[in-house]
Amino acid sequence: MGVTTLKDLAKKGSDAVRRLRIQRLENGFPFMINARELEGSMCYLEYPDGTINLVKQSANGMDFEVIHTLDQREANDFRNKYQLR
Repeated sequence: MGVTTLKDLAKKGSDAVRRLRIQRLENGFPFMINARELEGSMCYLEYPDGTINLVKQSANGMDFEVIHTLDQREANDFRNKYQLR
């Protein structure tokens, strides 16, 4: 049995997240995407219809407030940046 490198583990983790994203979207659920450049209470939500919203956690901690809905070009750029094709 070979040695598993950190790079191998990272790839396995990324592949698992990609499969989970596809599964959630195919089942009609949004998928949360965290990005390092965002502050802690912010993330992106991608929806099965292709819409992507930049959101932040609401004051009650149970909901999200939409900050910005990405237009088609922004959404395409986002998917390319994070290799979500």
